[in-house]
Amino acid sequence: MSRMILAGLIILTYLALSVWVIRRHHKKQLVFQGTERADVLLAFASQTGHAEQLAVLTSEMLLVAGLPVQVKPLSAVTTEMLSGFRRVLFVVSTTGEGDAPENAVDFMRAEMHGTRRLDTLEYGLLALGDRRYSNFCGFGHLLDTWLQQSHALPLFDMVEVDDGDAGALRHWQSQLGLLTGSTATTDWNTPIYQSWRLKDRQLLNPGSAGEAVYHLKLEALESSESWQAGDIAEIGPRNSPEAITRLLSVLGLQAEAVGNEYGATLSQCLADRSLPFSVADMDVLRGLPPKALVAVLKPLSHREYSIASLPHEGLELVVRQFRHENGQLGHGSGWLTEYARIGDEVALRVRRNIAFHAPANATPLILIGSGTGIAGLRAHLKASIGAGQHRHWLFFGERNKAHDDYFGNELQGWHQQGVLTRLDIAWSRDQDKPIYVQDMIRNAVNELRMWLHDGATILVCGSANRMAPAVHHALVEIVGDKAMATLAASGRYRRDVY
Repeated sequence: MSRMILAGLIILTYLALSVWVIRRHHKKQLVFQGTERADVLLAFASQTGHAEQLAVLTSEMLLVAGLPVQVKPLSAVTTEMLSGFRRVLFVVSTTGEGDAPENAVDFMRAEMHGTRRLDTLEYGLLALGDRRYSNFCGFGHLLDTWLQQSHALPLFDMVEVDDGDAGALRHWQSQLGLLTGSTATTDWNTPIYQSWRLKDRQLLNPGSAGEAVYHLKLEALESSESWQAGDIAEIGPRNSPEAITRLLSVLGLQAEAVGNEYGATLSQCLADRSLPFSVADMDVLRGLPPKALVAVLKPLSHREYSIASLPHEGLELVVRQFRHENGQLGHGSGWLTEYARIGDEVALRVRRNIAFHAPANATPLILIGSGTGIAGLRAHLKASIGAGQHRHWLFFGERNKAHDDYFGNELQGWHQQGVLTRLDIAWSRDQDKPIYVQDMIRNAVNELRMWLHDGATILVCGSANRMAPAVHHALVEIVGDKAMATLAASGRYRRDVY
């Protein structure tokens, strides 16, 4: 009988929470529509139905975040329709040896020929495929190339999914979260984490005008996962003890109460659950027994960070603190930079990020980034230098040299040794007129063209909202849309943007 009562309480609370979420979504949507409208078109091309299912999940994620979205099969989309949207998301599959699915054939024949003008369009692309076929994600690559040649701007690099790979789908969710400004959604597939220990944490930018940036070192407590430059660390974040204590105080519950069937305390169970911020939201949960409370609160979704080191050095991250409008630290950055103590266990999984691996053949590297984007670029420099390759060019941007010179001694040492051929750093606030990475790129047109003529690969790491689009536009000015699309298609233009 007690189980039936508990089940009833969970159902009632779930319904109450659903009403609360719907009301909050409706309110967000009204606010959004009252300002500059930026509708999203979500187009899918599906052969077996998988792409359509993922399109539905994607649309639900956007709607919960308060972002209006229209969902259409690619067969119902035209270039004229695309030009009427600011942003378009594509979820497309590939069938056979690189062929388009049936409901994309008409679009491909009618629209994907010649050069179109989609200058104002920003897009994201999820491509489904199977690496057992030689032309992996063939239609996705074809669509991506056409969009770039049509002057559309990629919000982030195409996300490739090999035979339903859960890690790639979580990466797509992470990119959507950045697009919507919401990371509150639950992972479609929860990562299987390993246990790591936080070994060291150092503040990199004391006195900076920006948020604090930390250099973290972690060691595996189980058999260590391997990785290579460009790969990603998926972190299972935890709430602060203060947030848990506040919720329990409002609800009148004890931290030591049993929170699940395995005997864990309520405080332990709430550590990785999404907690409400406001007292009004907490009131919805009032009266629930501990196990029911845990059951209705969603697990925190993972957070992604570029790995800044190579396996033999241990796993290193560069994390900037993120704060919500109410001043509260973000779940991922708060856990890693403040709440976790040295020696604490961290839930972590390494995810291969093939789209940001360096080409297999040795080529000169042009590395471009800003802020914490130095993490992924540093790993690439270490790997390439270690392999005996010494032609590298780094563009990096931050606020002030006096406070934001991350790994400055290391970079200058490589430059002096000649293994970092050229080092261009834009300190945006060290002079009256701001200077950014894209400005330094435009000032080096001739040499950049020479490096690209010699087969150089461009690797970009950092902000998807500011730096990456500005850098992309600067590069397009230098080499043109078609050349940029060719570089991307051949693997010589790769990005890890967030």
